[in-house]
Amino acid sequence: MEARSLAKGGVLLAWTLFASLHAQTHRIVFLITDAEGVAGVCRQDQTDPKDAEMRQLLTGEINAAVTGLYDGGASDVIVWDGHDGSQTLSALTIHPRSKLIIGDLGVTMTLERNYAAIGFVGQHARANRKGGVMAHSYSSLGIQTMRMNGKPVGEIETRAALAGAFNTPVIFLSGDQAAADDLRAIVPDAEVAVVKEGFSNYACQTLPADAARDLIKERATHAVSKIGQIKPYKVEGPVTIQIEYTTRNALGVDAHLRPGAEIVDARTIRYSGKDFLEAWTRSQHP
Repeated sequence: MEARSLAKGGVLLAWTLFASLHAQTHRIVFLITDAEGVAGVCRQDQTDPKDAEMRQLLTGEINAAVTGLYDGGASDVIVWDGHDGSQTLSALTIHPRSKLIIGDLGVTMTLERNYAAIGFVGQHARANRKGGVMAHSYSSLGIQTMRMNGKPVGEIETRAALAGAFNTPVIFLSGDQAAADDLRAIVPDAEVAVVKEGFSNYACQTLPADAARDLIKERATHAVSKIGQIKPYKVEGPVTIQIEYTTRNALGVDAHLRPGAEIVDARTIRYSGKDFLEAWTRSQHP
């Protein structure tokens, strides 16, 4: 049994090294997109996925990031339409060298494909973040707050941790100052393009579209050089994910039956796992 375990461990180590080398050699970057962090977007009505101006602003920033990543040495860039049901971007207007993913990606978000790095475009800060423009954690209507091991988190922290579970680093983010600060708190060396500053939830000072795109392209170009230098963000186990829902989304009568779940109060549930991936998977599959 011991010999078999050693053999299995050797195979796993070899595969991990191969996947890491493959990622470094091919340098495929996965971009997660959103809308609330885009320059010129400061009101809730602007985030409608069919809003023509927002689509133009977001697509311009994405294409600037893609151009920068290619200029920096990326071999391929995969763009996921991550805003409001994946119905914002179009194959007609996305960068011609990129590939567009549309649809729900499930728990792993295709990160098992061993991308060289991930980045965020149009990203907002976590819920209740001071200075965050339309800051929220996954759902502004359904989720009040989210905590990982007791600390407030949002898409930035949890997706960085998910990428880390697959040994993939975060190298880039564009968004407001609060979002940039959220990423820098966990990945200090990541490249950030701050395109606006929040005064309140629905008030901000923003760069013009062209200036924002130029900044994003510049920072994305430099970000590629950090592949292999920036370490993946890993959260050591055991891990708890606590979700406080809004009043209208209070927990149902059988919530306590969910695997790894503990009911905290009428609107709050806590999931536990031996590592981040187990706790996160449980929180996403009630």
